[in-house]
Amino acid sequence: MIATSATAEGLGAFIDASPSPFHVCATVAARLEAAGYRCLRETDSWGDGAVAGRRYVLRGGSLIAWNADDRDAPVPLRIVGGHTDSPNLRVKQHPDRQSAGWSTVALEPYGGAWLNSWLDRDLGLSGRLAYDDDGTVAHALIVIDEPVLRVPQLAIHLSADRKGVQLDPQRHVDAIRGIGEAEPLIEWVAQRAGLAPGAVLGWELMTHDLTPSRLIGADGALLSAPRLDNQGTCYAGLAALLDAQPSAQVPMLALFDHEEVGSGSERGASSDFLITVCERLVAGLGGSREDFFATMAASFHVSGDMAHATHPNYADRHEPGHQIAVDGGPVLKVNQNLRYASDATGEAEFALACRRAGVPLQRYVHRADLPCGSTIGPLTAARTGLRTVDVGAPQLAMHSARELMGAADVPMYSAALQAFLSAPA
Repeated sequence: MIATSATAEGLGAFIDASPSPFHVCATVAARLEAAGYRCLRETDSWGDGAVAGRRYVLRGGSLIAWNADDRDAPVPLRIVGGHTDSPNLRVKQHPDRQSAGWSTVALEPYGGAWLNSWLDRDLGLSGRLAYDDDGTVAHALIVIDEPVLRVPQLAIHLSADRKGVQLDPQRHVDAIRGIGEAEPLIEWVAQRAGLAPGAVLGWELMTHDLTPSRLIGADGALLSAPRLDNQGTCYAGLAALLDAQPSAQVPMLALFDHEEVGSGSERGASSDFLITVCERLVAGLGGSREDFFATMAASFHVSGDMAHATHPNYADRHEPGHQIAVDGGPVLKVNQNLRYASDATGEAEFALACRRAGVPLQRYVHRADLPCGSTIGPLTAARTGLRTVDVGAPQLAMHSARELMGAADVPMYSAALQAFLSAPA
């Protein structure tokens, strides 16, 4: 296997430092800065060589980075894409409630959260605040890694048939904060961020499980962590970009927010973020509009998202001919109804990348009688015209508050992405 800096322990540390999409971008940006990357603002001019070299740009909870050292347009792009968001419980606009003597916080499920997994966990808060900074709007990241919230399970004795409760997302996922009256949540969070009460004008706050990521199993061969979907790709893709070998193409990392709810935002994969950055990159390297179209036609995009390993207790829920093993290597995802963007060309490109990386390749197909999830792949392909292939690393318990993957899959996944970014033109 080609050398890679990615490890399971490194992924665990990355996840623990990144409880929200905004913190994912902050973690990635810090590591890029340490490697010599410089941030560009979308509101600035990107002419006069501003895009040359190692650069990145932020748009909320999304980030795009590239290494254009010694490149001139038109140069094909090699893009690893992923998403920064994960299903969770998020704070409503009027969060403070009183019920049966308890102080509670109104929460709303985000994405396809597996609600049962969020019960009886110590939860912290994270996200970003928009506040009044002397008449202008400013932003601050906030993370409270303390057990301030908990969504309690109903006692089995109060269940009608002692077989559990079907959770209602409107009534059953509010979190207990304390007993009796409590200070308004947003004012309390503002003070924790060093802001005056009443200064906060808007917020995107979400809960996160406080249990640290860790290697588990008798031999420590498994990584137990929250948000593997899809911080596993964010971390592996970042390591792949930093480890990529010089080639005739520009390696790029594109991480998008809001994939779990359809990507339909100003910073989601359905937005103009990627295509705008690509066009400005080509122009900044001296290329024309015609060069931009030629560049996009010659470029390639890997849509990275986590994949379903075959569950030992539910093996019948998987396609019998496409069993996926933990620690079995990266996964190529194919769906004939284009829930994944892979086609024969993309399959071949990623298979070659795995061959160059010296890692095994697995091929995933979803059962035809079960609805298949999707990724940023089809959206990005349709929005940009980029040739796209969908891939991932195998895991269990996807969309749970706590997920599981093989430790050895982390470096194998990153090595395959590195080989893709380093491919000859």
